[in-house]
Amino acid sequence: AAGQHQSPIDIKLVDIKSLNANRKLEWKYVPENTEDVTNPGYCWKVHVNGDGSELTGGPLHGKYVLEQFHCHWGETNDQGSEHTINGQHYAGELHLVHWNSSKYRSFAEAAKHPDGLCVLGVFLKAKKHLELDKVVAQLRKIEYKGQSTKISVPLNPGLFLPNDSGYYTYQGSLTTPPCSECVIWIVFKEPIDVSQDQLAEFRNLKSYYQQESCPCDEFKGYVKNNFRPTLPLGKREIKECRQ
Repeated sequence: AAGQHQSPIDIKLVDIKSLNANRKLEWKYVPENTEDVTNPGYCWKVHVNGDGSELTGGPLHGKYVLEQFHCHWGETNDQGSEHTINGQHYAGELHLVHWNSSKYRSFAEAAKHPDGLCVLGVFLKAKKHLELDKVVAQLRKIEYKGQSTKISVPLNPGLFLPNDSGYYTYQGSLTTPPCSECVIWIVFKEPIDVSQDQLAEFRNLKSYYQQESCPCDEFKGYVKNNFRPTLPLGKREIKECRQ
């Protein structure tokens, strides 16, 4: 996608300015409102009923509600995150996608405006995460593209966010098509854990429908690398908040 505000980016620590936030970044989620997990052919994605969820403060004006969360990863543990810090990748990156319910009536409407969406980006490093197991436990049921299954236990997205972590924030875009430039990015400094077994289950998802024959690509139809390369920062500013 063309545009001057594309994501992800490499966060170079020499480029950073301080964010003077009047309010701490705060969130709340309703564990019972996580609905299902789906294989769209390039990742796993958990759909959420956003009622009762709330993301406020920090660089945000108004209230943002959770729409879905999904994950990016690589074929090996030294790549997989979309954002990088001084050129360094993590093993994966979790994205919690929110939309501005104070100004807009729907996710689709919000996605047309620069302040419409806020995505929380969380780096993953290799160590087991118990709440993430609730997603991993369902992945064998959605091995193929187009498959979906209910999440029958309460799942708290708040447990995917690192405690007491500072963050970086900048104006950017969705990292999957249509790559709309409608995202206030908040990328946490501290990673959370993901185990080798959990990453193996991610990499076991397939990019094709069950009734299709396997595509003869280098990964034999498995979803191995689903991260977008970094793009130029251009004239944008990255701001840091130590919380």
